[in-house]
Amino acid sequence: MTSRTYLAFQHDASLHNLETIVMAVHPFKTLDESSRQLFKDAEDCHVVVTEKTIFHPQGGGQPSDIGVIKGPAGTFTVTAVRMDADGQVLHLGVFEDSSSLFKDGEAVEQAIDVEKRLLYSRLHTAGHVLGSAVRHLLEKEIENFDELKASHFPDSAACEFKGSIEGKWKDPIQQRLDEYIAAKMPVQIEWWDEDDFRSRGLERLIPDRSLVPAGEKSRVVNIVGAEVYPCGGTHVDTTDLCGPVTVKKISRKTGNSRVSYVVKQS
Repeated sequence: MTSRTYLAFQHDASLHNLETIVMAVHPFKTLDESSRQLFKDAEDCHVVVTEKTIFHPQGGGQPSDIGVIKGPAGTFTVTAVRMDADGQVLHLGVFEDSSSLFKDGEAVEQAIDVEKRLLYSRLHTAGHVLGSAVRHLLEKEIENFDELKASHFPDSAACEFKGSIEGKWKDPIQQRLDEYIAAKMPVQIEWWDEDDFRSRGLERLIPDRSLVPAGEKSRVVNIVGAEVYPCGGTHVDTTDLCGPVTVKKISRKTGNSRVSYVVKQS
């Protein structure tokens, strides 16, 4: 049995540096096929697995963190991060040279790219705020309405919904979104079991049991005054920290709608 990586960022997203222990180092080409399929153009890279991580692996619509891992003999530059089927976080990247490879059991220090983390957190929270604005406006206006999925990548941020959202809703969505951003709503990370969802009338949000490890609760993001979302990503502390968020357009296809958005970047 392989041990799952402890996701330190899910418990304290303010951690930008973390000391941890190396569990394994693999040349990329020695990984099993399923793990290699998680990455692209990585033949000359290595993968480092650590006991804990502050690197968010790509998933849930959020890009992976990048940064460095520093060991006694040198630095490993992390260019992409994914989670495998066993719950191990795979840090893909390159060592300075062949003499700087880490050893199993060695203490190392992780450091993420803070600027990118903040951008991804703003985008992710903004996506949930947008989803909440659309739900509150249109849940009773559109037949069979539901939230489907979202992308929080800087160049393709969008939320998708079941049902046809007409273009006339663009301005009302923007207005409601602006209200939620200006309200400085707290964005709280909480851990719920199934009874917590039911007691709040949110049975529709109960995650598939296969996605929650046995004996553990589900991580949720509670945008106080708006909506709750089961979510493993990183977020800002209050909605105003998303900065200006602009609804770009609404597109429709095969009965579903896609509302794209951007956040202001400095």
